[in-house]
Amino acid sequence: MKILITGAAGFIGFSLANQLLKRKYKIYGIDNFDDYYSISLKKKRVNFLKKNKRFSFIKLDINNKKKLNTFFKNKKIDMIINLAAQAGVRYSLENPTKYIDVNILGFLNLVEQAKINNIKKFIYASSSSVYGESTNFPLKENEQLNPKNIYAVSKKLNEEIAEMHQKIDKINFIGLRFFTVFGEWGRPDMFMLKLFKAHTTKGMFYLNNYGNHERDFTYIGDVVKTVDKLIKRKFKRHEVFNICSNKPINIYDVVKNFKKNYKVKVKLIEMHKADLMKTHGSNKKLKKHRLGINYSNFYEKFYQTFEWYKKNKIYKL
Repeated sequence: MKILITGAAGFIGFSLANQLLKRKYKIYGIDNFDDYYSISLKKKRVNFLKKNKRFSFIKLDINNKKKLNTFFKNKKIDMIINLAAQAGVRYSLENPTKYIDVNILGFLNLVEQAKINNIKKFIYASSSSVYGESTNFPLKENEQLNPKNIYAVSKKLNEEIAEMHQKIDKINFIGLRFFTVFGEWGRPDMFMLKLFKAHTTKGMFYLNNYGNHERDFTYIGDVVKTVDKLIKRKFKRHEVFNICSNKPINIYDVVKNFKKNYKVKVKLIEMHKADLMKTHGSNKKLKKHRLGINYSNFYEKFYQTFEWYKKNKIYKL
């Protein structure tokens, strides 16, 4: 099977490609090397994947229709996994149009290619942010959506586009509402890496919202194993799944635990206007469809991730 992973240089895209290469799939990765965070890091991820002969990479922007047409015409793709997106909830307040271009128009371009090339399986990244400030925890997939920023709106619209095209074009769409994903090879702008860096550089770690917020942290290894299972499944309708541990963790408790073992300077600051107090998803639907896995212990993977960052020279900690 030939699988296209868009956003292959990103954290989840790279990690999923690495997981699927353990199978007998031929993986094509595309990415435009957006400069939202370190291009050097993204290239290191791609170079790591290139060590496997069943991985091919093409630098390509999903908004470049001409090059996208050529790619699909030549490669005869069987399945699309769209993980290309403009990430960052806070960044969306400063650059809203970028989210329209990439997350909505880029998504539509890929859907069009699926139609033209008769590709009947399309998995795509949504986000837990589509729930907005709902407090009906744990959040289930049938919860009313209430996005509070343009990033979340773009993801909600992806789901609506998929719903429409599933009915019209008979494409099997599966949406993945990722909760807070962490682990090896992660994004440098995320909470954990900033905490680790503050320790190693003896700098200051700024703890947003005085540490009062909670996150449903989900280890990247668990995430890609779940998506791996979904690849083999076919549903009669458009399905959306929470990809979460169902175990929210208080951020202040994480920092306090880390401080017991390592020195780090912490300054408490006010909550950012783009942030949510709590994320907590239900993964019962995954289990209902026999797609659940035994989710990893948070602190075990938290410290495993820290040790990995210390040993690898990919990040400057």
